[in-house]
Amino acid sequence: MGLLSLLRKFQKEADREVRILLLGLDNAGKTTILKALADEDITHIMPTQGFNIKSVATTGFKLNVWDIGGQKKIRPYWKNYFENTDVLIYVIDSTDKKRFDETGVELLELLEEEKLSKVPVLIYANKQDLLKSVKPSEIATALQLSSAIRDRQWQIQACSALTKEGIKDGMEWVYSSLGAQKKK
Repeated sequence: MGLLSLLRKFQKEADREVRILLLGLDNAGKTTILKALADEDITHIMPTQGFNIKSVATTGFKLNVWDIGGQKKIRPYWKNYFENTDVLIYVIDSTDKKRFDETGVELLELLEEEKLSKVPVLIYANKQDLLKSVKPSEIATALQLSSAIRDRQWQIQACSALTKEGIKDGMEWVYSSLGAQKKK
């Protein structure tokens, strides 16, 4: 492959737009993660009452991230945003054990949606910087993710939206799964 064709390949990759749907229960840290991805100030975050959209340019991709509010009354409207989703990022508050059942039910319902079939799923186990956080492996076991997610690529990633630890690692998994999708 010559230099010119290599440059053309990189140009094509740089133009690739990716639609990411960012979901999870209220107070899981979705908006904080979104702002961390965009390198924005995260000191004053308000609960999302509708949705936030951010376009983030990154290595080889333009990410269009849709952050939809996670309050119970808003969740029925999530389905309005499923069309053309390339990656689902689901955020779990790893300190809120009381809501693991609820978040598990919501995640499983998303995985059953036809418009999201085969879409790779990154699960951020957020708030790992706090002492009472549950490890991602324990969350995966509690939610029975290994048996529930069989039709797509998935990853559970420890992170802290406040310290930004693990956010980059999760996004690297997203990029690699998009590359694998493209080869198919």
